[in-house]
This record gives sequence, structure tokens and C-alpha cells, in this order.
Amino acid sequence: MKKAKVGIIFLFIVVIGFFSFKNTYRQHNEPWTPEQLMEPAALAAILNNPAARQPVIYNIGFSGGVKNSIGEGPVKENVNLAKWKKQLQDLPRSTNIVIYCGCCPFEHCPNIRPAFTLLNQMGFTNQKLLNLPHNIKVDWFDKGYPQ
Repeated sequence: MKKAKVGIIFLFIVVIGFFSFKNTYRQHNEPWTPEQLMEPAALAAILNNPAARQPVIYNIGFSGGVKNSIGEGPVKENVNLAKWKKQLQDLPRSTNIVIYCGCCPFEHCPNIRPAFTLLNQMGFTNQKLLNLPHNIKVDWFDKGYPQ
């Protein structure tokens, strides 16, 4: 009976360890850091304050709607990614940039990873990803943020 308890405890520890490793690996495998995620409320506050330093906001997906954003189209498509890269070339690498897609939850989004990777590869130093874990409707529109 004592061996069975030890076996169950060991199995429990292995399972917990596996899921912890999997989550840590996933976080470290993204092209952005947790500090580079911008909460919607924070961006809305900036957009609602004319005295605040306004970022350049790029919609790199299918949907639109964030106030003052520039629509690039879905950058999962090479033609849109190349067009956006050309537009970015003349920007100072310290430009305050926010990107978003909002078509679907982050784990399924085909646009945010190529876009953020491109910003990293081009040497930008002040880029953020708008944290829309569900989609643009739930995380932006339904909250009444600036459109």
C-alpha cells in the first residue's frame, strides 16, 4: 500500500512538471516577452489622452477598429508582410509601435508571430503586442475602447 502511494505521488509530480515545462517552453518560444504585451486598457488610456505620446498602431490582421491604426492586411500572406516591411524601413528603430490582429485567440492567430518576428529582425526596440487573448470584439469593442 505504501509503494502505491509513493507511485501515485511520483506520477503526480511528473505530470505537474510536464505541464509546467510545457507552459514555460511556450512562453519562451514566442517572439515577444511578457513585458512587450500591452493591455487594451493601457492603449485606450493613451488614445484618449491627446497629451500622451501616441504610438504608431498597425493592424496586421483581418479585422480593424483600433483608433488611428494603419491596416496592413493579414501579414501571414507574404505579399502583405513584404509591403509592411517596406513601410517600416524608414522608421527610426526606437519608434513606439503597437501591433494587433484580433481575429482569434493568440494561440491560433496566424498573423502576430510573423509580424512581431519581423519587428525583431529589423531591430526595432520599442514594439508592443496588444494583448487580445480572445479577439478584437471581446477584448476591445465590447469594452468601449476608442475606434
